[in-house]
Amino acid sequence: MNIAFAEDHESPSVAVPLESSLSLINSQESAVRSYCRGTPIVFEKANGSCLFDESGNCYIDFLCAAGSVNYGHNDPHIKKSLVDYMTSNGVLQTLDFATGAKAEFLRKFRDIILAPRQLQYRVQFTGPTGTNAVEAAVKLARKHTARRPVVAFTNAYHGVSLGALALTGNQSKRKAAGVSLGDVIRLPYDGYLGASVDTAELARTLFNDPSSGFDAPAAFIVETVQGEGGLNVASAGWLQSIARLAKDLGALLIVDDIQAGCGRAGRFFSFEELGVTPDLVCLSKSISGSGLPMALTLIRPHLDVWEPGEHNGTFRGNNLAFVGASAAIDYWAQGEFELGIAKRATMIETVLREVCIQHLEGRARVVGKSLFTGLRFEVPQAAERIRLGMLRRGVLAETCGPRDEVLKIMPALNIPENLLVQGLEALTASAAEFAD
Repeated sequence: MNIAFAEDHESPSVAVPLESSLSLINSQESAVRSYCRGTPIVFEKANGSCLFDESGNCYIDFLCAAGSVNYGHNDPHIKKSLVDYMTSNGVLQTLDFATGAKAEFLRKFRDIILAPRQLQYRVQFTGPTGTNAVEAAVKLARKHTARRPVVAFTNAYHGVSLGALALTGNQSKRKAAGVSLGDVIRLPYDGYLGASVDTAELARTLFNDPSSGFDAPAAFIVETVQGEGGLNVASAGWLQSIARLAKDLGALLIVDDIQAGCGRAGRFFSFEELGVTPDLVCLSKSISGSGLPMALTLIRPHLDVWEPGEHNGTFRGNNLAFVGASAAIDYWAQGEFELGIAKRATMIETVLREVCIQHLEGRARVVGKSLFTGLRFEVPQAAERIRLGMLRRGVLAETCGPRDEVLKIMPALNIPENLLVQGLEALTASAAEFAD
């Protein structure tokens, strides 16, 4: 037992057991905590794709803080930029004052990300989390169109502040609101009603019928890959149909790229190969490159109808996050980086398909896209059992989907191939153990 000795110069020292970090957290932190319940480990350090616990045990990270550290932990290039900025007394927090760090990020984002993709967006720095970016996008769409309803889709997840929560489909999240969540039209996502039903065409029928009760919305908000909803992937044809419908109705198209963006679905923006150009794009999670809080709403220039200060937030001037984001963008100037993502995605898909054939035939199928992928099980509890098996073998992962029936695999975009192989071997062994 670890012992701490209280200082008392007038009486003999009394041995006092040290309280463990985990017991302290469990006793003092709110009951709202979730991830730590299924992973009772105290992490102390992190390097690249490895997390280390108090005893120095390494866990290969197939979660990446829900996609907020896509470049791994303490990436050397990003970390050096952050340390150099802090040691030079760079300004850290500035509301929306102009700073060199902000200007450098905007320059790199325009020149390396937007311009090569022939995209023109203004950048709104919102509050520091993804739900802030969603709130800003929806508010701006309503302001621009002078309409209230917004179309959101089944199994969507857009955040837990009230406006974003109204758009979210997850029942357990919604019931915690305590108030009415309205002004949302819920439509079925691509494939929700089966492969034979074109839900985009169904939506068009409903909006074109003057007696359907469906009023023209301010916007359609969609994830091209539904992360928390179960790794459901929108097809290019479906998304293009939704984009055309939005345009025909005078509504805006919002793509929530908070989890699927920043390379998670293969390209910097998840919609790049899908033949659409959204009116508004929401980014957060890995946009800062380092896990620091940062969120953006990208706005087509003609839609930027905000009045000064009409939507703000104290922490929209997180300059350290701007520095990390600028450093992360450097990787996207190199074509080899995207090729590396594609190679790792192929490695993962190959193993997942082999696992389904050898150990899980009829019980699971591969879902998702690129490094945003996993296995959907017929029996929901199976995903959690395999996740726990991976955890025992030193790999950190999570489940998702309406019934947590999907095992989600989200390694760093630049995970060393030997660690990727090792993590996938743990997955294979866990699946084999489950099948026995």
